[in-house]
Formats: sequence, C-alpha cells, structure tokens
Amino acid sequence: MHLHILGICGTFMGSLALLARELGHTVTGSDENVYPPMSTQLENAGIQLMQGYDRSHLQPQPDLVIVGNAMKRSIDAVEYMLNERIPYTSGPQWLAEHVLQYRHVLAVAGTHGKTTTTTMLAWILHYAGIDTGFLIGGVPLVNTDDERLKNAFKHSSYLGKNATQDQEAYFVIEADEYDSAFFDKRSKFVHYRPKTAILNNLEYDHADIFPNLAAIQTQFHHMIRMIPSNGQIIMSAGTDSLEETIKKGCWTPIWRMAIESSSSPEMADWSAKLEQEDGSVFHVKHHDEMGTVNWSMSGIHSVNNGLVAIAAAYHVGVPIAKACEALSNFAGIKRRMELVGSIEKANGIIEVYDDFAHHPTAIETTLDGAKKRFAERSQRKIWAVIEPRSNTMKLGTHQGLLAPSASVADHVIWYQPSNLDWSVADAIGGAERQQVMTTIDAIIEHITAQIGDDDVVVIMSNGGFGGIHQKLVQALQAKKA
Repeated sequence: MHLHILGICGTFMGSLALLARELGHTVTGSDENVYPPMSTQLENAGIQLMQGYDRSHLQPQPDLVIVGNAMKRSIDAVEYMLNERIPYTSGPQWLAEHVLQYRHVLAVAGTHGKTTTTTMLAWILHYAGIDTGFLIGGVPLVNTDDERLKNAFKHSSYLGKNATQDQEAYFVIEADEYDSAFFDKRSKFVHYRPKTAILNNLEYDHADIFPNLAAIQTQFHHMIRMIPSNGQIIMSAGTDSLEETIKKGCWTPIWRMAIESSSSPEMADWSAKLEQEDGSVFHVKHHDEMGTVNWSMSGIHSVNNGLVAIAAAYHVGVPIAKACEALSNFAGIKRRMELVGSIEKANGIIEVYDDFAHHPTAIETTLDGAKKRFAERSQRKIWAVIEPRSNTMKLGTHQGLLAPSASVADHVIWYQPSNLDWSVADAIGGAERQQVMTTIDAIIEHITAQIGDDDVVVIMSNGGFGGIHQKLVQALQAKKA
C-alpha cells in the first residue's frame, strides 16, 4: 500500500513513517520544515521527502493519506485530498489500528520529559531481553557494542515482536496530549488505550489549542477512563494537577513516586534517594527491593524520569536491579543535553550542548541540572541561549516566567525572532545577567568574544534555531585557530 504522510518531518509523524516502512508499505511524505536529524533518518530508510504541501504530491493518488496535526484547511494538498475524496486518517488512529492492536501498550504522558522517559523505558525493556516495539519523538543515542541494541535503536521507532490475539507483545509510546488532526481534536493519547500508563507531570501548555489547564486535565481523564483495572498508573506523588485529574474517576491501581528530598515522600510507593546532588547517582526503593543507578544524566528531572521508567518496566516483569543496570548504560537521546561540540582552550574545554527545552519549567530544570553538573565542581560558567519557538511561547503565554526560569545560568541570551509579535526584552525586564539579541550572528559574535576557556553553552529550542549550534562551534574553533 502507498501511504503519503502530510507533515512527515514532525517527530511523531517521522517515527510513524518508519514503522509503516518496516511493515512493508511504500511511504512518501511532504513537509515545509525538512531538517536533521529526522530528515536524515527518513531518507536513509528510503522514504521520499517533498518540500511544501502541493497537490502534485498526491498525484498519482496514494492509497491512503496520513494527516499530521499541523495540517489546516486551505493548505493546497489538504483541499485536494478532500475534494478528490482520497482516503485519509490521522497518525494516532492509523497507529492504533495497524500497530497497537493486541499489544500491551506502555504510554508515557506528561507536559515534560515524555521523549526522554519513553526512550529510557524502551531501553530498559530491550536491555532486559524484551523485544518491545516503540515510538519516540526523538532520536536515541546508542553507545554500546551490543548489536541487538544497536539494531533496535538505530531509528526513533521500532516495530518489535508481532502481536496476535493469542500472543501478547509490548509497545512503548510517547503519549502526547496535543490534538490528533484538524478533523479529530482529541489528544493523540486517547487512541492508544494503554495498559501501563506513566503520568509524569501536568502543567499548562499548548496554549494554541487548550484554553486552560482544566481542558488538558479533561483529555488526561479520557485516557485514564480506558486503562483497564488490571493495568497500572504510575505518577508523581503530591502533584496537585494530577491528583485533581484522578479524582474525576480512576479504576486502575496507582503507584506514586517521589524523590526523598522532595515533598510527600511518605505518600510514595516508589522512591529515589540522591547519592550525588546532581542526580548522577541515585538509589531506587520499592518495598524491600532496591537498586542503584550510576549514569551520565543529571538533574532532578532526569532522576524522576528514570524512576518512573524503572517502575513501568517492573510492571511488565523487569527486576529493579536489572532496570537500574540498564539505565547505568543509557546514553540519552539527541537534543536532550546532547554534546554537539567541545573546543580545547588554554585553560580548559568549552562545551556546547543542544537541548529541546520549550517551556519555562523545562528550561529551569535543565539549567539547574547543568549548574549542578558543571559549575559547582569546577566553577565553570553556564551560558544559556534560548529561542522562544513553541506555539505556547509564541503566544506569549508564559512571558512572566521566562526570566526566572533561566536565572540559575551565569549568562542568558534570549533570541527575539522577527516573527514574534511580543517583546522578549519587555518580558524579562531588567533581569540580571540576561539580554536579548535579534540575530544569530550577533549571538555568536558576543559569545565568541566573551566566553571563558572552561565555560559551557546550553542552546535551547524545539526547532533548528538557524543552525546556530554548529555555527557557534565553528566560530569557537576558528577563534582558537
């Protein structure tokens, strides 16, 4: 069958395209924003990419069009699809009908940490020898000599063991609360019908489609209503927004998780105790079972992500000690504190990291983890370079939280793109050590001139950010030369 995907380079739709290709379908796709790492994955898998959304991309007609949630009426290909009555569906619905049927679905939901936690959970299961399928909204990093693991994690999705009515198989999926398509305004995760569900956190986001937090809680409640009574919900203890959602109705057992230094550890069925302040070593406890994670990740948010992933793996039979061993060998994923360049200087090494943070809470937790990981031990300065690019950011919903979210960094540069219709400078006011720049060249010139020989740069955006990552690395290398 020939499937054409509109919006194919989005993290979800790109991963779905790889699954469809693995199932043997001919897959083509259109998108306005074609950039690595997703475009590289797709092209390497033999999937033809087309720029824009022209009706000619649907000529000759495909058997089915899978419509991404960024598609809107008036787009040429969408209007042609409707007028010509070409069969179409949403990505989540196609996935539910052709991949998730009969599988034990382990879904990872929440405002923050979905991609990282999903990757951790899939990694743990594969490390433990369970051939699970998965779909991740990012590209896993793999640092292992194990050919089985390298083969499974070479892409952001993997079909895994086949499921039938008589033989259960597992599938780990990033369960996004964003809507499914222009013709289906339910959250994507409503289609997935999980048996094991992680509810990692819940804050107001996606201001372009949700009027308030209550609207998002309603969607979470819709998913909770479909989790069977022999399933498992895993959620952070003491999270008011999640507890309010659970009170709407819940028929499934719940495990609550806590980090011992945080609030409400006495409520927790599972707990993590930090051995190192930056979260690089922590102990896990559930009843009388314990384990220790010693890994390359940092930050309290990473510890929480690891804890819920361990619990979800435990629900399908992975011992805690084995799950901790797996995470101790976890390399992370692209664009989550991914080191993209290191430049040796006379008095140290400048490191440049790429991070996907797109919400004030994500910015704050990522920078806090970086500060604890780098600065407190060696007095390295942390530079944060941030592009407010997500739909919620563009609408200015969290303007008042921007400056506080980055306050832990030693130097903060906010990028004011030309298409942003509110002033970042007004939003951050006179915040100490924070400034606004309007061009990527100006940012690079400023950092190159002012950075210390042992400093760290964390670049934050949920887009390509004009290729600033490699441009900055090249500029710093040129200065060294």
